[in-house]
Amino acid sequence: MIERTLTQLSLAQIADSGQCFRLLRRGPGRFRLVAAGRVLDLVQKGSRVSFHCTEEEFQTVWVPYFDLCTDYGAFLRSIPSDDVFLTRAARFGEGVRILRQDPWEMLITFLISQQKQIPAIRSCVETLSRRYGTPIGDTGEYAFPGPEALSLCSLEELRSCALGYRAPYLYDAARSAGELSQWSGLPDQELFSRLTALSGVGPKVANCIMLFGFHRIAAFPRDVWINRVIDRYYGGNFPLARYDGFAGVIQQYLFYYARSGSKGEAE
Repeated sequence: MIERTLTQLSLAQIADSGQCFRLLRRGPGRFRLVAAGRVLDLVQKGSRVSFHCTEEEFQTVWVPYFDLCTDYGAFLRSIPSDDVFLTRAARFGEGVRILRQDPWEMLITFLISQQKQIPAIRSCVETLSRRYGTPIGDTGEYAFPGPEALSLCSLEELRSCALGYRAPYLYDAARSAGELSQWSGLPDQELFSRLTALSGVGPKVANCIMLFGFHRIAAFPRDVWINRVIDRYYGGNFPLARYDGFAGVIQQYLFYYARSGSKGEAE
């Protein structure tokens, strides 16, 4: 077990931030994460976090995954004090970090996410994993299925996973997105164009995949929550240029606060 004192990291906030659907609460301060074909149990008490893994696994897998080498305090300090709403949002959600997740899993996850609530997304992801993923030791958990596994599924089998109209998107993705892992070196605009050329991937989903799957933290996904905040608090024109290169981090503060913290302010 590895213990670290970590600032600007809240497992509870990350679990509810809409970017990761396999980081689940197991009790007060206790979480289980299924990612990278592994299972990680975590405990957080204040800023003290316990990672149930070896030092080698912590350094090679989880330090990059949780983006622990990035100073999120610098992002917080970039917010001008006269932006009252964003200052409040960042203070409320300062434990949110942008995880470095698998691009393929993010493609499928955010195809599923369209017009679905977070509990329903989690349910679909778990169904796909249990039906088509491989068991991870004796943990009772299953790895997320790769494109090869999903390409063997019929459209009817995918529809039976409660995917609705999204099933054909997954069916096509499994047959056309095998080279996704080779796109990591593309410039942002070319990556965006490649993603939006895939079936079912519009601008919002593409930006989510870029932000959460390729760690392009300049990407700024806009959904109903973000659009509502921008219209209400910024007159329809959010100052993106002020956060050039890391607007995606700012987006997460806005999204998390609007969805769970503003107690009706952004309703």
